[in-house]
Amino acid sequence: MRVVLTQALATALWGCDPFNASFDEVEDAQYYEAQELIATEPPTGELVVMDWNIKFGGARIDFWFDCHGDRVLMEEDEVLENMEGLASKIRQVDPDVLLVQEVDIDSKRVAYVDQVQWILDNTELNYAVFASQWRAHHVPTDGIGRVNMGNAIFSKYPIRDAQRIAMPQISTNDALTNYFYLKRHILTSIVEVPEYGDLHVLNVHTDAFAQDGTKELQIDLFKDELDRIDRAGGVFVAGGDLNTLPPGSVQQNDFVDSVCESEDFQADDFRAEEDALTAYYEDYTPAIPLEDYQADNAPYFTHSTQGGTFWNRKLDYLFTNGTFVPGSGLTHQDAASGGMETMPLSDHAPITVRFALEER
Repeated sequence: MRVVLTQALATALWGCDPFNASFDEVEDAQYYEAQELIATEPPTGELVVMDWNIKFGGARIDFWFDCHGDRVLMEEDEVLENMEGLASKIRQVDPDVLLVQEVDIDSKRVAYVDQVQWILDNTELNYAVFASQWRAHHVPTDGIGRVNMGNAIFSKYPIRDAQRIAMPQISTNDALTNYFYLKRHILTSIVEVPEYGDLHVLNVHTDAFAQDGTKELQIDLFKDELDRIDRAGGVFVAGGDLNTLPPGSVQQNDFVDSVCESEDFQADDFRAEEDALTAYYEDYTPAIPLEDYQADNAPYFTHSTQGGTFWNRKLDYLFTNGTFVPGSGLTHQDAASGGMETMPLSDHAPITVRFALEER
């Protein structure tokens, strides 16, 4: 009877979407512009591309979902202080194009700070597009309340044709859970690079907690979208938090900071995903060459769930079907690797690479 009632309630919710939690299969992204545009010269042969999961400005606060603490909400002064740390790193790198995951625009947990607009107004970036990944007027669990978190693409140059392409949800969740659950997507766009032309830029954040093959399906769908652009003659830079390890990772489970006991938050056993990214490495150029990673995994780790544990697995990537300047890929783990401590800023380290603007 409980299952029937749950399904009936979910059907009713889906029909009228009273919490504004649903999306079309394909829909336009949300466009942003800095309050004051910064005059930018055409690039001289290269673009600096940066990718970073910024943990919604939560820095190293121990939140409930990592099982290290019980925090749900932040005060505005906490959010702004953490955002200033993120912006300091972005200004230090000075990227031409920036891919961001887990950025909030209208959420109770970040005191309703629009983090996309804030980043634009506190860096040298001029334009952004945003697509929601978790949106609801009210999430009725754990005090979360209103939430709007997603992925964003920032650029010094104009962006157009930005779309949110929906991906499947975890199939083992009941319908009511999935109504309020994260809805993964591909954010695709075109950056108009002066004196070069169109550069496709794509951003993704695949599922962390799927145990049913959904994450692998999302990874394959993202690859399909890159293949489609490649076959059509487009040039892309694509990346994000793929929530899986590169082929040849030495440690694939039992990470010291994986402390969640609930089956709903098991995210760190990658033994069944060893080949999930093989096709990416075979067909396209990564920011960090696979042979470098396989020779020594540790310098390229990008994630740990707690601030007291140094980076211990790689989840974040950049790929292109164009050309990355050889040797330019960098994982900004600390002052020795990137010039600034990044452990206090997020549970992910940023990665950067220089994209060569070759004549087409």
